[in-house]
Amino acid sequence: MERKQIVRGIILSLLINAALPILVYELLLGHVSNITALIIATMIPLVETIIYFLKYRKWDAFAVFMLVGFILGILAALIGGDERLILVRESFVTGVMGLIFLGSLITRRPLIYYFALRFTVGKTQKEQAAFADKWNNAYFRKVLRIMTAGWGIVLLGEALLKVVLVYSLSVSTFLAISSLVTYGFIGLAIIWTVMYRRKSRQKIDPTKRV
Repeated sequence: MERKQIVRGIILSLLINAALPILVYELLLGHVSNITALIIATMIPLVETIIYFLKYRKWDAFAVFMLVGFILGILAALIGGDERLILVRESFVTGVMGLIFLGSLITRRPLIYYFALRFTVGKTQKEQAAFADKWNNAYFRKVLRIMTAGWGIVLLGEALLKVVLVYSLSVSTFLAISSLVTYGFIGLAIIWTVMYRRKSRQKIDPTKRV
């Protein structure tokens, strides 16, 4: 699968499953309740997931993952309490997502395997089979498990740090740095993923150029 196709697929999936739902949610706030806005926003990745399943007869792991995130967001929005507890709701979602990554390590194949299958492999049966055959490579399995563990630790670590900050700083100070913490963690995780993938790619398939 060409690099441009991979990038295009990732961007399109992020727009449909992340950016568009968030935009819809933000636009609806002030017009409907938070819960209603979240439910409507959740319908977008849900519809995309159903369309993908009907087309390819299998679930889109990334879309399902994002859908779970929005559902957790709805559940978190139902949590009442004081101002600081409300600020922790986002960390609850991030933390659970991190646990899902880590939990997938004890399953047959880790979550990153299915993300890679979705974004970096073509849709033909031959391409899918070729990727599946790589699972027989012990180093390939190790790389995907390390990537999965890395993202799980990052998401869980970001959530735990923000919980500590919520109860250590003033509300105004926390709000000022909250996004920086999130973007910092995610940014470092992305950089690490790209560098680690580039380093390991030659060992997995020496014929591939980095």
